[in-house]
Amino acid sequence: MLGNLVVIIISMVLVNNYPLAQFLGICPFLGVSKDLDSAKGMGWAVVFVMVVATAATWPLQQVLNHFGIGYLQTVVFILVIAFLVQLIEMFMKKSMPALYTALGVYLPLITTNCTVLGVCISNIDNNYGYIESLVNAFGAGLGYLFGMLLMAGVRTKLVDEENFPSPFRGFPIVLVTAAIMSLGFMGFSGMFS
Repeated sequence: MLGNLVVIIISMVLVNNYPLAQFLGICPFLGVSKDLDSAKGMGWAVVFVMVVATAATWPLQQVLNHFGIGYLQTVVFILVIAFLVQLIEMFMKKSMPALYTALGVYLPLITTNCTVLGVCISNIDNNYGYIESLVNAFGAGLGYLFGMLLMAGVRTKLVDEENFPSPFRGFPIVLVTAAIMSLGFMGFSGMFS
């Protein structure tokens, strides 16, 4: 059992990394990865939201299935995620104003961050139990954080470079960098079956 949980975490961090292998959650991934502090704050916020959203949505899915209305999954999950993000946003505004300001518009974007919805739905699609679902969400969040920190580290070096051709300066080089990082993560595919 423990070995299976470790495999789930490693798989979500390296093989099934949401922004770099599955291309989910790209907007905040590219927008907040300008500096390490913002990337770290956003990454940990996504980890927290993923785990809490999974803790709330997995039992709700069981209730929906019990009443034969499992087709309402996406609507119910989006409402739950939006509610949780609003609570986190209010908490951060009150207790961590510097991080709240640094994240800016990207904090409310966690509501529509498809990685959070994606992990909640993939838990159901993979027929994970409750503990496996929580571990999968934690691993997916760690993978998102890992990708954010990698991208932020690279972007801090890209800002100082003026050796790029003019069409690649600014956001285009960020997209190229993300594509190259994604190619690197493709090397992990097939690591687990």
